[in-house]
Amino acid sequence: MKIFKIHTKQNLPITIDEGWDFLSDPRNLSIITPNYMNFKITDCDFKPLYQGQIIQYTVKPILKIPLKWVTEITHVVDKKYFVDEQRFGPYSLWHHKHFIKEIEKGIEMKDVIHYKIPGGIFGEFLNSLFIKKQLSEIFNYRKSKLTEIFGQIK
Repeated sequence: MKIFKIHTKQNLPITIDEGWDFLSDPRNLSIITPNYMNFKITDCDFKPLYQGQIIQYTVKPILKIPLKWVTEITHVVDKKYFVDEQRFGPYSLWHHKHFIKEIEKGIEMKDVIHYKIPGGIFGEFLNSLFIKKQLSEIFNYRKSKLTEIFGQIK
């Protein structure tokens, strides 16, 4: 059983309040997800982020085949971090930590994702073949989009 990890970091020239408000609002996920994924929230109460919140959505990551995905917000520390975990979806494990902290001239955001592909060795092969690459592309798109929206620290 192999568990894979993705770690990203980005600095943005905004306040902790601006960063938290944007990152903790599920409606903004479609803005920072590549268009080809056809990300659509199908159910969410859109209240401020809280432990136990369920977000349901569909994505079309491969061959435009829709996949249902359900995540739960399992931990929240206001303006510091939150964790979403997959409850139903394409992965055997999806645990995504979002960290945010103030730095000189802005904020630092970190994402740490642990994930497991179903299917044993075949799943690991699919990860090395295209899943890992696609996830990297998605998070690179996210970084690019956030820079486009908020700018860069100079």
